[in-house]
Amino acid sequence: MSVSYENSGHAVMHLARAASLAPSPHNSQPWFFAEEGHDHGFEVHADAGHRMLLTDPGGREMVIACGAALFNARTAVRHLGFQPAVDLLPEPGNPGFLARVRFAAHAPSTPEEAAFAAAMAQRHTHRGPFTCAPLPEGLLDDLHEHARVEGAVLRVLDEPEDLDVLAQLVRTAEDVHRADPGHIWEVRRGVGSDGIPVEACRYHPDCTLLAGRDYLDLARRYLVPARRRGQGTGVVATLSTPRDDRQDWLRSGQALQRVLLASAARGVMAAFHTQPLELPALRAVLRRRVTAGNFPQLVLRLGHPAQTWSSPRRAPSDVLVRDGAPAGR
Repeated sequence: MSVSYENSGHAVMHLARAASLAPSPHNSQPWFFAEEGHDHGFEVHADAGHRMLLTDPGGREMVIACGAALFNARTAVRHLGFQPAVDLLPEPGNPGFLARVRFAAHAPSTPEEAAFAAAMAQRHTHRGPFTCAPLPEGLLDDLHEHARVEGAVLRVLDEPEDLDVLAQLVRTAEDVHRADPGHIWEVRRGVGSDGIPVEACRYHPDCTLLAGRDYLDLARRYLVPARRRGQGTGVVATLSTPRDDRQDWLRSGQALQRVLLASAARGVMAAFHTQPLELPALRAVLRRRVTAGNFPQLVLRLGHPAQTWSSPRRAPSDVLVRDGAPAGR
């Protein structure tokens, strides 16, 4: 049974609100959280009922999203003045139970951790071009280190050859998705009052170097002049890991969110282009030609958006439960 604000501990509600602000594929929010009672612990579970079945049949992107939610929960624990004690995949026989977070020793948060906490509500996924403003000096070096601390590799693609390879892989994958009625339906159903705001999808999906998702069927109705393609792309990067199991997917999500919060704290947002990672053959090519043998987990662009839109989140009563998952999860 779901619990309400009144029945839950103040700390666990703080963690649930924070965790719910994480990014997820098409704002699917494929998670739920469990309270162990009396603010003793907080559990992160995958909610298969909110997985994108066609986009993410193996559940990799779902687990990455839950890893991002886990990093937000860790950040919320630090904001409360405690060290988080994290146990990944605590029950081997229960793959949906992804992590447990408990309160460890008292320790005031650092200025950087305080900035992460403040950035959680400021971070938004961008869809479309960025402005021409450069990234803050030193930010990319910081982001490399943030990813490394969480066990992932952030690689900025600044060589034209690498960018061309990646752009072609994204284009090929997006063309496959746009020709598949099932994918078209799955992407478009995520837009609306309970999902991605329509206004956030108003840019033509082909207006940057990397093809975007066509949420509003704009590609079929309008062509982008060749002179405009690639403008506003921003900085292109990949996030990868040495292995490709659920633990590395969770690490990827935590690394991603750490990178996103460090960026948002300095006014920089991200756009995602994971289409080639959803087709095994193209993901293998990307691994071989772009990520130096590491398993690619995310493809993203970084930049300054002219405007941002916030996507609605599921109500706390829908994502927080007591004593594990309710039946049917």
